[in-house]
Amino acid sequence: MKLVMFVLVLVGVVETSGAQEPLEVRIAELIEQAASEQTPPAARTVRLTLDEAVSRALENNLDIAVQRLNPQIADLDIASAQAAFSPTFDSTIGTTSRVQPSVTQLDGGQRVVSNTATYNAGLTKALKWGGASIDASWSNNRNATTSIFSSFNPSYRSNVDVIYTQPLLRGFKIDSNRQRLQVTQLSRELSDIDLRRLITNTEAAVRSAYWDLVIASEAINVQEQFVELAEDLITDNQARVELGTLAPIDIIQSQAEAAQRRQVLTEALQVRRTAALILKRLLVSGTDDLLWEAEVVPVDRPRFDASPVNIEEAIRAALAQRTDIARSRRQLDINDINLRAARDTTLPALDVRASYTLQGLGGTQFVRSGLGGDVGTVLPGGYVDSLNQLIGNDFPAWNVSMTLSYPLGQSAAEASYARAQIQAKQTQAQIEQMELQIATEVTNAGLQIQSSLRRIEAATAARELARQQLDAEQSKFEVGASTNFFIVQAQRDLADAQRAELQTILDHQKSRIEFDRAQQTSLTQGSIIIVSGGGN
Repeated sequence: MKLVMFVLVLVGVVETSGAQEPLEVRIAELIEQAASEQTPPAARTVRLTLDEAVSRALENNLDIAVQRLNPQIADLDIASAQAAFSPTFDSTIGTTSRVQPSVTQLDGGQRVVSNTATYNAGLTKALKWGGASIDASWSNNRNATTSIFSSFNPSYRSNVDVIYTQPLLRGFKIDSNRQRLQVTQLSRELSDIDLRRLITNTEAAVRSAYWDLVIASEAINVQEQFVELAEDLITDNQARVELGTLAPIDIIQSQAEAAQRRQVLTEALQVRRTAALILKRLLVSGTDDLLWEAEVVPVDRPRFDASPVNIEEAIRAALAQRTDIARSRRQLDINDINLRAARDTTLPALDVRASYTLQGLGGTQFVRSGLGGDVGTVLPGGYVDSLNQLIGNDFPAWNVSMTLSYPLGQSAAEASYARAQIQAKQTQAQIEQMELQIATEVTNAGLQIQSSLRRIEAATAARELARQQLDAEQSKFEVGASTNFFIVQAQRDLADAQRAELQTILDHQKSRIEFDRAQQTSLTQGSIIIVSGGGN
């Protein structure tokens, strides 16, 4: 739409050019105006310190956001495992009607009709201690029948049964429920460890990406200076050619050098854009985050830290704090639980079962003179009579029994136990291997710091000498004692020396970051809140 309007305005200008200002000037103004309208607004600039970048990452990083949910999932796993020890209530309500033909005279009629109503309730609970279980049930029924031999019609029966089962061998120290609960509790710790490891690694990645962006920005500044030097050399050469003190071919040489340096500057700009993108990927909560479209400007500059490192102390700290070895130790604890559970399954199943029963009977009682005789007395009664007998413990019953079960020959449980033993030894060996790997990693990181310090000193000296060499060549060139070739070469040497110095500074910063990461130490000094979990 704007383009159409621009054409229409341009046509109007052409038609009225006689009465207006010159056509070329007006067209140039319109083109400039249209270009300014089409230019997109500049990106928002966000200045960030290193600490601010780390804080943003810990708050917004999507990888951390995903990992933070795992401890909460583990809490639900613990709740699920604990549910095995919660009491279970069950209840049954039903009614039955039955008509049966008489088989003998003792059936109490040629055709016996009975109607039974039942109501049962019970509680079952597994205990955490000793693998025991308790079952308590309360059963009630009302039965009405046409049999003449029934003494209670309708009759009300009520029973209370309590059964306690205690394993003495298999299942006493550990069982599947307790195994699962203990494993899920340790798995909850593993999820915390994994989150802590991700936070530490993310912080290290942010610090590294931040310094990459800083050095990339510094490299652009350096390259812009050398582009400016190349352009100054072109201007100077043009003046010398006009004076006749320099051949025209030298201008072409300096122009070619300037073009090459602009190409290097373009590459440096792309490196900075890539570094900024990598850093923003770690800091934003999504593409709708305002920082994603903004231009990040790092505020901090590298600090030369020449303090010595204590590698021996760092190794001790790493062995105490590293999340990978902490995870392996928790895994060893899980293997120990599985080993005890596997060993438990190889034991005989020897269980003691004790039960106690209370019984009650009530209802309308018919007192007959003899078997099948006429009813002499009717004693009214009901359901309350059976309850009174329960409370009074009028008709108790108890039972104690012991059951033994043991497979003959090689069992699958013994094979599983042997396998668990081997896995436990394997995990222990892996921990020892990891300790050696950690010591090697920390030592190498410490040596890298020492090496980077020496490289910085050498690079700084080389840069200073290259600058002195350029100044000397420039002075000689001013008096005609040097040539374009040596000036360009000295500028290249200084550019290479400055880039090498920037790279050594970056390497030193990253070696410090890696040294901290290898110990699992953090600039946040323990202020990170992992997650609030409800697991026990």
